[in-house]
Amino acid sequence: MEQRAVATGPGPSTSSATACVEGRASASGPGRPRNLLDLPPELLVEIFCFLPGVSLPSLAAACKKFHQILNTDTIWRRRCRQEYGVSENQRRLEVVGIACRDLYIKLLHPYRNILGLWQPDIGPYGGLLNVVVDGLFIIGWMYLPPHDPRVNDAMRCKPLFRIHLCDKNKAEVECMYGHKGSHKGDIQIVKKDEFSTKCNQTDFHRMAGGRQEEFRTWLAEEWGRTLEDIFHEHMQELILMKFIYTSQYDNCLTYRRIYLPPSAPEDLLPPGLFKGTYGSHGLEIVMLSFHGTHIKVTKITGDPNVPAGQLTLHIDVTRPVLFPDVEHLRSFDKLSQIVLEVHQQVQCDQQNQEHWHDSTPQNPSSLQPTCNGVQEPEDQETKAAGMSTMLETGESEGATAGGSPAPSVSGQPFVLPVGVMARNEVYPRTCRACFYGTGLIAGHGFTSPERTPGLFVLFDEQCFGFIWLDLKSFSLYSRIEDSLRSAQAPFREAFELMLKSMQSWTS
Repeated sequence: MEQRAVATGPGPSTSSATACVEGRASASGPGRPRNLLDLPPELLVEIFCFLPGVSLPSLAAACKKFHQILNTDTIWRRRCRQEYGVSENQRRLEVVGIACRDLYIKLLHPYRNILGLWQPDIGPYGGLLNVVVDGLFIIGWMYLPPHDPRVNDAMRCKPLFRIHLCDKNKAEVECMYGHKGSHKGDIQIVKKDEFSTKCNQTDFHRMAGGRQEEFRTWLAEEWGRTLEDIFHEHMQELILMKFIYTSQYDNCLTYRRIYLPPSAPEDLLPPGLFKGTYGSHGLEIVMLSFHGTHIKVTKITGDPNVPAGQLTLHIDVTRPVLFPDVEHLRSFDKLSQIVLEVHQQVQCDQQNQEHWHDSTPQNPSSLQPTCNGVQEPEDQETKAAGMSTMLETGESEGATAGGSPAPSVSGQPFVLPVGVMARNEVYPRTCRACFYGTGLIAGHGFTSPERTPGLFVLFDEQCFGFIWLDLKSFSLYSRIEDSLRSAQAPFREAFELMLKSMQSWTS
């Protein structure tokens, strides 16, 4: 049915408006294009190259000409390169018989949501997986710490699965677990931030020598030694327990997305991933992040005592610990006395803070209660900024916990107290600063968890340590230098939410 325009107010009539448009069209001349369809194909190719790949299928459905032009591989080659970093040359693609259009539509775009950093659900042990586009493949790389106790060595990488286009230009998932080559697998994308893998041929994981050969092979890969080399009976039990627990999954795992921590100019050191020593449990992966005036160190991998996802260290950067001389470091009793004085002050401040909130209807934000009941101005952000400046300039004001003049914070000597156990004796002999903090300890099965006082030692931007007073042991942490792609949080709140959720994943 034909519909006519009805004039509802003053203005030109429909016929005069139409005549005006026709007049402009005729004035433009026959050589000028009136719409996109009039543009030459080579120009349309250039225009379409700048559009995001997700928009191209709907554009191809608009008309026959667009559909034909969008079969041009130049458009899809640029989309593959700009969106996913694929830099394969045309000759290689022709040799393997893959068109960039098929690569984008059938592989890269359908599996785009599994790219990035992930933590597998392996009970208390966790893990670190980075899924990346590698040439014509999407590969899931599991990152493993170096062999204990070589915390400064490079990380080890192991492929768990890969996805590629097969002969029929259909995406095929292959499991890479085991020692018999790739075999059939499957991936199910549960939701945007979660996916699962499944091996369809678990017999590829088995070895001719049975479980004993599988255990010895796993032990050599995981620890770089044989069972005969490990004399500590408790350590043998922990290793055997981990093998039995982790091998039962047969690479059928669920992964949840994690992000690298955001950074800020005032951070004392760049946040990120570190590998650290955890006694008989070996090396574990942790994530250091800043939260105002506090540092949180969260486990990415864990153990039966304190599982992955838990807050292993909590540091207060407004509580520096300064020692009069190196002898106070060398003596465990003197070091403990200084740290415990700070610990008691923290507990006292917390109690006063609770009392302050209970007894004061309206709290002045600029006042802070102290142990002696005197109200003093307190600005935690200012204290943290001052500490950052102090580290940069090497100047320090104030006194130590004992009241003595404070030494320079930058480059102060450091030695481990006598009697403190350390898996790795190769640690820096100078540090930038020391801070009060707490570490999380627990019994087997994460029973009776407790935060206990300790000393956080900032050696440099690549290395820090923690002295556990209750355990009388020292953990050394070294930065993971590997470049992990597609791992940044879209915004700060997304990282905070992820960090909060991690504890519930492994609790």
